[in-house]
Amino acid sequence: MPSAAPLSSYVETWNPGPVTAHDPMDPAPTTAVSALLDLPGPAARPGDPLPPLWQWFHFLHWPAQRELGSDGHLRDARFLPPVPDRQRMFAGGRCDIIEPLRLGEPAERVSSLAAVTPKQGRTGELLFVTERQEFRQSGRLCMVEEQDIVYRSGRSGAGEHPSTIDERSVPASENPWHLRLKPDPTLLFRLSALTANAHRIHYDAPYCRDTEGYPGLVVHGPLLALLMLDVVRRNAPGRQVRSLSFRLRRPVFAGEHLVAEGTESGGTVRLRAATHRDPRHATAEVTFA
Repeated sequence: MPSAAPLSSYVETWNPGPVTAHDPMDPAPTTAVSALLDLPGPAARPGDPLPPLWQWFHFLHWPAQRELGSDGHLRDARFLPPVPDRQRMFAGGRCDIIEPLRLGEPAERVSSLAAVTPKQGRTGELLFVTERQEFRQSGRLCMVEEQDIVYRSGRSGAGEHPSTIDERSVPASENPWHLRLKPDPTLLFRLSALTANAHRIHYDAPYCRDTEGYPGLVVHGPLLALLMLDVVRRNAPGRQVRSLSFRLRRPVFAGEHLVAEGTESGGTVRLRAATHRDPRHATAEVTFA
Protein backbone atom coordinates (compact mmCIF):
# COMPACT_ATOMS: atom_id res chain seq x y z
CA MET A 1 0.00 0.00 0.00
CA PRO A 2 1.22 3.55 -0.70
CA SER A 3 2.73 5.31 2.27
CA ALA A 4 0.67 8.03 3.96
CA ALA A 5 3.79 10.12 4.60
CA PRO A 6 4.76 12.61 1.86
CA LEU A 7 7.52 11.34 -0.41
CA SER A 8 9.61 14.41 0.39
CA SER A 9 9.93 13.21 3.99
CA TYR A 10 11.90 10.15 2.86
CA VAL A 11 14.53 12.17 0.98
CA GLU A 12 15.05 15.15 3.30
CA THR A 13 18.49 13.89 4.29
CA TRP A 14 19.16 11.74 1.22
CA ASN A 15 22.24 13.08 -0.53
CA PRO A 16 24.28 10.34 -2.22
CA GLY A 17 27.76 11.35 -3.31
CA PRO A 18 29.10 11.08 -6.87
CA VAL A 19 30.47 7.82 -8.27
CA THR A 20 33.01 7.26 -11.04
CA ALA A 21 32.95 4.45 -13.60
CA HIS A 22 35.23 3.54 -16.50
CA ASP A 23 34.59 1.84 -19.84
CA PRO A 24 37.01 0.79 -22.62
CA MET A 25 34.46 1.89 -25.26
CA ASP A 26 34.76 -1.44 -27.01
CA PRO A 27 33.12 -1.41 -30.49
CA ALA A 28 31.14 -4.62 -29.81
CA PRO A 29 28.04 -2.89 -28.31
CA THR A 30 27.80 -0.53 -31.29
CA THR A 31 27.99 -3.50 -33.67
CA ALA A 32 25.25 -5.25 -31.69
CA VAL A 33 22.94 -2.21 -31.61
CA SER A 34 23.46 -1.66 -35.34
CA ALA A 35 22.34 -5.25 -35.95
CA LEU A 36 19.34 -4.71 -33.67
CA LEU A 37 18.26 -1.74 -35.81
CA ASP A 38 18.85 -3.66 -39.06
CA LEU A 39 21.59 -1.30 -40.23
CA PRO A 40 23.73 -2.53 -43.14
CA GLY A 41 26.85 -2.36 -40.94
CA PRO A 42 28.15 -0.87 -37.69
CA ALA A 43 27.07 2.74 -37.19
CA ALA A 44 30.62 3.50 -35.98
CA ARG A 45 33.99 1.77 -35.95
CA PRO A 46 37.06 2.21 -33.70
CA GLY A 47 38.11 5.87 -33.78
CA ASP A 48 34.70 7.04 -35.03
CA PRO A 49 32.33 9.22 -33.00
CA LEU A 50 29.62 7.35 -31.12
CA PRO A 51 26.05 8.19 -32.21
CA PRO A 52 24.18 10.36 -29.68
CA LEU A 53 22.68 8.39 -26.75
CA TRP A 54 24.57 5.22 -27.68
CA GLN A 55 26.59 5.74 -24.50
CA TRP A 56 23.64 3.92 -22.91
CA PHE A 57 25.19 0.66 -24.15
CA HIS A 58 28.40 1.28 -22.23
CA PHE A 59 29.21 1.59 -18.50
CA LEU A 60 26.79 -1.27 -17.80
CA HIS A 61 26.25 -2.62 -14.29
CA TRP A 62 25.35 -6.28 -13.84
CA PRO A 63 24.16 -6.78 -10.23
CA ALA A 64 23.94 -10.12 -8.48
CA GLN A 65 20.58 -11.83 -8.93
CA ARG A 66 19.87 -11.55 -5.19
CA GLU A 67 20.01 -7.73 -5.50
CA LEU A 68 16.94 -7.56 -7.77
CA GLY A 69 13.38 -6.98 -6.61
CA SER A 70 10.29 -8.87 -7.75
CA ASP A 71 9.89 -6.50 -10.73
CA GLY A 72 13.46 -7.08 -11.92
CA HIS A 73 14.74 -3.68 -10.79
CA LEU A 74 17.49 -3.22 -8.23
CA ARG A 75 16.17 -3.00 -4.68
CA ASP A 76 18.94 -0.63 -3.61
CA ALA A 77 21.44 1.54 -5.50
CA ARG A 78 23.20 4.83 -4.98
CA PHE A 79 20.68 6.99 -6.87
CA LEU A 80 17.49 5.08 -6.01
CA PRO A 81 15.55 7.21 -3.48
CA PRO A 82 14.55 5.51 -0.19
CA VAL A 83 10.84 5.51 -1.01
CA PRO A 84 8.60 2.61 0.19
CA ASP A 85 7.01 0.36 -2.46
CA ARG A 86 8.99 2.29 -5.05
CA GLN A 87 7.83 2.36 -8.69
CA ARG A 88 10.13 3.85 -11.36
CA MET A 89 9.45 5.56 -14.71
CA PHE A 90 11.96 7.05 -17.13
CA ALA A 91 10.60 10.52 -18.00
CA GLY A 92 13.23 12.06 -20.26
CA GLY A 93 16.57 13.78 -20.37
CA ARG A 94 19.02 16.20 -21.93
CA CYS A 95 22.51 15.94 -23.38
CA ASP A 96 25.13 18.56 -24.28
CA ILE A 97 27.83 17.22 -26.59
CA ILE A 98 31.04 19.24 -26.55
CA GLU A 99 32.72 16.58 -28.65
CA PRO A 100 31.40 13.07 -29.33
CA LEU A 101 32.74 10.10 -27.45
CA ARG A 102 34.92 7.94 -29.70
CA LEU A 103 34.97 4.18 -29.92
CA GLY A 104 38.16 2.47 -28.82
CA GLU A 105 39.26 5.28 -26.49
CA PRO A 106 38.77 4.56 -22.75
CA ALA A 107 36.19 6.85 -21.14
CA GLU A 108 35.29 7.97 -17.64
CA ARG A 109 31.80 8.72 -16.35
CA VAL A 110 31.10 10.65 -13.16
CA SER A 111 27.49 10.30 -11.98
CA SER A 112 25.95 12.59 -9.38
CA LEU A 113 22.56 13.61 -7.99
CA ALA A 114 21.51 16.88 -9.62
CA ALA A 115 18.00 17.46 -8.21
CA VAL A 116 15.15 15.90 -6.22
CA THR A 117 11.75 17.51 -6.77
CA PRO A 118 8.41 16.35 -5.27
CA LYS A 119 5.36 17.07 -7.45
CA GLN A 120 1.66 16.26 -7.37
CA GLY A 121 0.44 14.25 -10.36
CA ARG A 122 -3.01 13.18 -11.50
CA THR A 123 -2.66 9.86 -9.69
CA GLY A 124 -0.85 11.04 -6.56
CA GLU A 125 2.48 12.34 -5.34
CA LEU A 126 5.55 11.91 -7.54
CA LEU A 127 9.25 12.34 -6.91
CA PHE A 128 11.40 13.60 -9.80
CA VAL A 129 15.06 12.61 -9.48
CA THR A 130 17.60 14.04 -11.93
CA GLU A 131 20.89 12.21 -12.31
CA ARG A 132 23.79 14.08 -13.95
CA GLN A 133 26.55 12.26 -15.83
CA GLU A 134 29.79 13.78 -17.10
CA PHE A 135 31.79 11.84 -19.69
CA ARG A 136 35.52 12.36 -20.30
CA GLN A 137 38.13 10.91 -22.63
CA SER A 138 41.86 11.65 -22.21
CA GLY A 139 40.92 14.13 -19.49
CA ARG A 140 38.66 16.16 -21.79
CA LEU A 141 35.03 16.80 -20.89
CA CYS A 142 33.15 15.46 -23.90
CA MET A 143 29.52 15.26 -22.88
CA VAL A 144 27.11 16.08 -20.05
CA GLU A 145 23.88 14.10 -19.78
CA GLU A 146 20.96 14.47 -17.38
CA GLN A 147 18.27 11.85 -16.91
CA ASP A 148 14.90 12.51 -15.26
CA ILE A 149 13.45 9.54 -13.40
CA VAL A 150 10.00 9.68 -11.79
CA TYR A 151 9.19 7.64 -8.69
CA ARG A 152 5.93 6.95 -6.93
CA SER A 153 5.00 4.94 -3.86
CA GLY A 154 2.61 2.16 -4.84
CA ARG A 155 1.02 1.39 -8.20
CA SER A 156 -1.11 3.79 -10.19
CA GLY A 157 -3.26 1.19 -11.97
CA ALA A 158 -3.88 0.64 -15.68
CA GLY A 159 -6.12 3.71 -16.05
CA GLU A 160 -5.10 5.27 -19.36
CA HIS A 161 -3.77 2.16 -21.11
CA PRO A 162 -5.75 0.32 -23.83
CA SER A 163 -7.25 -3.04 -22.95
CA THR A 164 -5.92 -4.72 -26.11
CA ILE A 165 -3.12 -4.18 -28.63
CA ASP A 166 -4.02 -3.30 -32.24
CA GLU A 167 -1.30 -4.75 -34.49
CA ARG A 168 -2.98 -3.68 -37.75
CA SER A 169 -3.30 0.11 -37.56
CA VAL A 170 -0.34 1.97 -39.06
CA PRO A 171 0.29 5.66 -38.29
CA ALA A 172 0.53 7.87 -41.38
CA SER A 173 3.59 9.97 -42.17
CA GLU A 174 4.33 12.17 -45.16
CA ASN A 175 7.55 13.48 -43.62
CA PRO A 176 10.70 12.48 -45.58
CA TRP A 177 12.59 12.31 -42.25
CA HIS A 178 10.91 9.26 -40.76
CA LEU A 179 11.64 5.75 -39.56
CA ARG A 180 9.14 2.92 -39.05
CA LEU A 181 9.36 0.04 -36.62
CA LYS A 182 7.08 -2.64 -35.22
CA PRO A 183 8.79 -3.70 -31.98
CA ASP A 184 8.27 -7.37 -31.18
CA PRO A 185 9.16 -9.42 -28.08
CA THR A 186 12.46 -10.58 -29.62
CA LEU A 187 13.63 -7.02 -30.22
CA LEU A 188 12.67 -5.98 -26.69
CA PHE A 189 14.47 -8.98 -25.23
CA ARG A 190 17.66 -8.18 -27.17
CA LEU A 191 17.53 -4.53 -26.14
CA SER A 192 17.11 -5.48 -22.49
CA ALA A 193 20.20 -7.67 -22.77
CA LEU A 194 22.22 -4.88 -24.41
CA THR A 195 21.37 -2.45 -21.61
CA ALA A 196 21.49 -4.87 -18.64
CA ASN A 197 17.81 -4.07 -18.03
CA ALA A 198 15.99 -6.82 -16.12
CA HIS A 199 12.67 -4.97 -15.70
CA ARG A 200 9.98 -7.60 -16.30
CA ILE A 201 7.61 -5.26 -18.17
CA HIS A 202 9.81 -5.72 -21.26
CA TYR A 203 9.83 -9.55 -21.46
CA ASP A 204 7.25 -11.08 -19.08
CA ALA A 205 3.80 -10.71 -20.65
CA PRO A 206 1.79 -12.36 -17.81
CA TYR A 207 3.52 -10.07 -15.31
CA CYS A 208 2.66 -7.04 -17.48
CA ARG A 209 -1.01 -7.93 -17.60
CA ASP A 210 -1.62 -9.39 -14.15
CA THR A 211 0.63 -7.21 -11.99
CA GLU A 212 1.25 -3.96 -13.84
CA GLY A 213 -2.11 -3.69 -15.65
CA TYR A 214 -0.66 -3.27 -19.15
CA PRO A 215 -2.19 -4.98 -22.21
CA GLY A 216 1.19 -6.46 -23.21
CA LEU A 217 4.94 -6.00 -23.19
CA VAL A 218 6.06 -2.39 -22.81
CA VAL A 219 8.49 -0.92 -25.35
CA HIS A 220 11.54 0.57 -23.62
CA GLY A 221 11.27 4.34 -23.28
CA PRO A 222 14.96 4.68 -24.27
CA LEU A 223 14.17 2.87 -27.53
CA LEU A 224 11.75 5.66 -28.48
CA ALA A 225 14.49 8.22 -27.82
CA LEU A 226 17.05 6.19 -29.78
CA LEU A 227 14.71 5.86 -32.77
CA MET A 228 14.05 9.61 -32.86
CA LEU A 229 17.79 10.30 -32.74
CA ASP A 230 18.40 7.69 -35.44
CA VAL A 231 16.08 9.64 -37.73
CA VAL A 232 18.59 12.49 -37.41
CA ARG A 233 21.63 10.24 -37.86
CA ARG A 234 20.23 8.71 -41.06
CA ASN A 235 19.09 11.97 -42.63
CA ALA A 236 21.93 14.29 -41.53
CA PRO A 237 24.91 11.91 -41.41
CA GLY A 238 27.59 14.58 -41.76
CA ARG A 239 26.35 16.93 -39.06
CA GLN A 240 27.38 16.84 -35.40
CA VAL A 241 24.65 17.01 -32.78
CA ARG A 242 25.46 19.75 -30.25
CA SER A 243 22.56 19.26 -27.86
CA LEU A 244 19.43 17.18 -27.52
CA SER A 245 16.49 16.79 -25.19
CA PHE A 246 13.69 14.27 -25.11
CA ARG A 247 10.52 13.57 -23.16
CA LEU A 248 8.75 10.23 -22.77
CA ARG A 249 5.00 10.80 -22.48
CA ARG A 250 3.00 7.59 -22.98
CA PRO A 251 4.04 3.92 -23.35
CA VAL A 252 4.06 1.96 -26.60
CA PHE A 253 3.40 -1.80 -26.55
CA ALA A 254 4.99 -4.66 -28.46
CA GLY A 255 3.14 -5.34 -31.70
CA GLU A 256 2.08 -1.75 -32.33
CA HIS A 257 3.27 0.02 -35.47
CA LEU A 258 5.51 2.93 -34.57
CA VAL A 259 6.81 5.85 -36.62
CA ALA A 260 9.54 8.28 -35.55
CA GLU A 261 9.76 11.46 -37.62
CA GLY A 262 11.47 14.83 -37.53
CA THR A 263 11.38 18.26 -39.16
CA GLU A 264 14.39 20.58 -39.39
CA SER A 265 14.09 24.36 -39.21
CA GLY A 266 16.90 26.82 -38.62
CA GLY A 267 19.41 24.25 -37.40
CA THR A 268 16.95 22.61 -34.98
CA VAL A 269 15.17 19.30 -35.53
CA ARG A 270 11.91 18.61 -33.72
CA LEU A 271 10.96 14.96 -33.48
CA ARG A 272 8.15 12.75 -32.28
CA ALA A 273 7.33 9.06 -31.94
CA ALA A 274 3.75 8.14 -32.84
CA THR A 275 1.34 5.22 -33.09
CA HIS A 276 -2.24 5.16 -34.33
CA ARG A 277 -3.28 5.82 -30.71
CA ASP A 278 -1.21 8.90 -29.99
CA PRO A 279 0.79 11.31 -32.19
CA ARG A 280 3.24 12.09 -29.36
CA HIS A 281 4.28 9.08 -27.32
CA ALA A 282 7.67 10.77 -27.11
CA THR A 283 9.12 14.07 -28.34
CA ALA A 284 12.66 15.32 -28.84
CA GLU A 285 14.60 18.35 -30.00
CA VAL A 286 18.08 18.33 -31.53
CA THR A 287 20.43 21.20 -32.37
CA PHE A 288 23.54 20.92 -34.53
CA ALA A 289 27.03 22.21 -33.83
